[in-house]
Amino acid sequence: MAKRSKVQTKQTVQQILDEAMKQILELGYDSMSYSTLSDATGISRTGISHHFPRKVDFLTRLDNRIADIFIERLDFSSVQSLQSTWKESLTQANFRAIIRLFFSLCGSQQVNLNRYQAISLASETAFQKMGDQGRLLVNALVGQSALVLCGVVEGDVLG
Repeated sequence: MAKRSKVQTKQTVQQILDEAMKQILELGYDSMSYSTLSDATGISRTGISHHFPRKVDFLTRLDNRIADIFIERLDFSSVQSLQSTWKESLTQANFRAIIRLFFSLCGSQQVNLNRYQAISLASETAFQKMGDQGRLLVNALVGQSALVLCGVVEGDVLG
């Protein structure tokens, strides 16, 4: 078998990452697997695991992309703007998937939650724009989102 070029390897890795991102947002991290990635990309499970030996490696490589998708939906210009854009974003499947991912990682031994950029970046951006009130607001919105996503309360809890 001929050795693959660096360009081909980079393209393969990008194809796997793009599909992993799609599946994380559509199926959820827990439902994404080497088998679902293989089925979608046509790359063998062994080939995928060669580039990504542990499932958590996908998150490591996709963390910034996930954070960008999350943060781009939010307006940090004021408390009211952040609350309203968060509430509006919670109606979007990708936004909900990212919050669900955060909660699924909370109990994980494999992931350092401090490195999960989406919530960390939102909290830091809110702190920079609004001080401690902004950081506290993001924490409250994350908690309220959990209640909404679990069906404990209606979406009205977000203000």
